[in-house]
Amino acid sequence: MDISRDKAPTAQETFLQMAQAAGLRGRILVTVGLLILVRIGVYLPVPGIDRVAFTQNIQNSPLVGFLDLFSGGGFSSLGLFALGILPFINASIIIQLMTAALPTLENYQKNEGEAGRRKIAQITRYVSLGWAILQSFGLALFVNSLPGVAINAGPLFVIQTVLAITAGSMFVMWISELITERGIGNGASLLIFLNIVAVLPTSLGDTLKLFESGDRAIIGRVILLLLVFLVMIVGIVFVQEGTRRIPILSARRQVISSGRGGKQQFTQQKSSYLPLRLNQGGVMPIIFASAVLVLPASLAQFANNAVVSQIANAISPGGSSPWLYALFYFSLIVFFSYFYASLIMNPIDIAQNLKKMGASIPGIRPGKSTSEYIEGVLNRLTFLGAIFLGIVALVPTAVESATRVPTFRGFGATSLLILVGVAIDTAKQVQTYVISQRYEGMVKQ
Repeated sequence: MDISRDKAPTAQETFLQMAQAAGLRGRILVTVGLLILVRIGVYLPVPGIDRVAFTQNIQNSPLVGFLDLFSGGGFSSLGLFALGILPFINASIIIQLMTAALPTLENYQKNEGEAGRRKIAQITRYVSLGWAILQSFGLALFVNSLPGVAINAGPLFVIQTVLAITAGSMFVMWISELITERGIGNGASLLIFLNIVAVLPTSLGDTLKLFESGDRAIIGRVILLLLVFLVMIVGIVFVQEGTRRIPILSARRQVISSGRGGKQQFTQQKSSYLPLRLNQGGVMPIIFASAVLVLPASLAQFANNAVVSQIANAISPGGSSPWLYALFYFSLIVFFSYFYASLIMNPIDIAQNLKKMGASIPGIRPGKSTSEYIEGVLNRLTFLGAIFLGIVALVPTAVESATRVPTFRGFGATSLLILVGVAIDTAKQVQTYVISQRYEGMVKQ
């Protein structure tokens, strides 16, 4: 097989390396094994619960549909992994918000390098534990209040359920970190990807049943919905891969010996570029927005408060106020897009690094002018990316409502964005390992 180091790895080279390279093959096997372990844990039942009675009590609940989306059916089956990776996602949102507000956390992230990132990760784990206890306690109270669900209802049942579900959530968080460290891709994103894929057969099966009716109008609406989702997939791929390349010139000084022992100095300019992604946050803004969106519904489910229930109903998919839900969801996506972009790319740091390397943007003075220019470009790119994410999140939901085909129960765009985004990111990481194996082979030769 002819391999060029200047070209991206082909599909043939990628699959060949996946099969032959021990390091890459081991990472893939570790990832697959841990994902299978998580799926097994979803179906391990929490003790002391009547499953049939619980299923009858939660039928047609939009909150259960959303929680099942992120737990892969763990909530409806009330398994040990009922909360899945949700506490860790919520804790990550809290810590990232607090990083911008607390100087100590900001110092950990910006100035202490790898040690600071480990401290932030440890704090995130503690917050995840607290959040898991809080959510499992609310879930235990909810199950305890349902008639005929808890076999031995009472305080002891609540304590046992909290311990079991919290332990399961912490185990899932540990697995996600293990996948990130020793596997392929981001562990939390891959777990959400797996859970969405796990519930897809049920959703698609319900949709295929509509074809059995033979009604041409229903078949036409289903085909229209599928076409919209196909168009959205193409758009997501283009936006996820879209980048703005800012040209950069760097000066190199070369000293060349002349024929009579003298030396001559030449300054050579080398051109490169700074790539800025159109969607800096990837799938994280949509995941964070969806996690925040479900909080009012969770509070309403567990608190039994009329005001909280009205608010949750107004901003839930298929609720009493579709326009308010759309506006709230769109605003969350825009906010998290800008927030996540500010965490990933710091224009001041980029300008300082360019100045240290002796590089500059043509026509832009180094220092403050460079940081202002990069900040302006980032703001425009983030705005376009956030608008696109908002459109992708709302248009399929609107089409679902118009066609009255509840294939994804109002969360189709969220599922689609996560599936496509995580697949692209994971494929890029596999390609990175393939390229590293390619260069290692060239060095050995």
